[in-house]
Amino acid sequence: MSWTGPSDTPVSARIASLAPSLQPSEKRVVDTISADRAAAVECTAQELADLARVSRTSVIRTAQTLGYDGYPQLRVALAREVALVSSDRGLAEKDTSAIGVLRESIDRFGENLPRVTAALTEELVSDFVRALDDADRLVVVAGGLSAPLGLDAAMRLSSAGRAAEFLPDPLSQHIAAAGLQPGSACLVLSGSGATESSVAAAAAARAAGATVLAMTSFARAPLVAHADLPLVIPPVTDSFPAELLRSSRATLSLVLEAIVELLVNRRGDRGQDARERALKVVEKQLSE
Repeated sequence: MSWTGPSDTPVSARIASLAPSLQPSEKRVVDTISADRAAAVECTAQELADLARVSRTSVIRTAQTLGYDGYPQLRVALAREVALVSSDRGLAEKDTSAIGVLRESIDRFGENLPRVTAALTEELVSDFVRALDDADRLVVVAGGLSAPLGLDAAMRLSSAGRAAEFLPDPLSQHIAAAGLQPGSACLVLSGSGATESSVAAAAAARAAGATVLAMTSFARAPLVAHADLPLVIPPVTDSFPAELLRSSRATLSLVLEAIVELLVNRRGDRGQDARERALKVVEKQLSE
């Protein structure tokens, strides 16, 4: 299975979303590219193969897995992406102070933000929001490090007038998902897309005839196979190991907030009225 997202998606976003499911030799190629994209652009297929310690065939196969006809097309796309990176990055002396490290981390995050929506299309996002709105019942599933997103999603959706059920216990989530029916929906949030309890709940919801909506960071994660409408939000880290270590769900949260805004807009007066009612409740809970 190779890249099936938009043709203008940057190389780094494709690598980020496909990394967990790549073959070992393909993984070595993309790791070599990610380590120094500017240097990789200067390499022929054989030179890149030598750097990654794989065969030239593996480099070509990796390019095809990433959705390109061959290595020349990958190289051109990579050159285009490198050209967009600020030319003065890295020229300044590295600031190792606490605030310096903090700024560098945030700057890196901001630099990679454009890839967040790189795998999405107008049709997919519109269908996703429509399915959220039209479902007669909505169960939210999220476990592990994505569990806080489940609670956040349920609260935001409810504040928009879209009733959503979120049970913090994975077994309860699975039971609720299995109890859905055609016309209902299950929203599954999983950064890795491989959390066993979440994947099992998605499979149960689909078997029950419900529409499965998924938000995950990786295009070939197990969760995607059970989703009718998967939103793939590539991580902002440059490698899969880095994503495992940092385990950030910031990009999923960012997209989730935007999805709720789209839902409010779709609902028109209903959405705005629901939001006003929610704000009045919040106001009563605030003290000086």
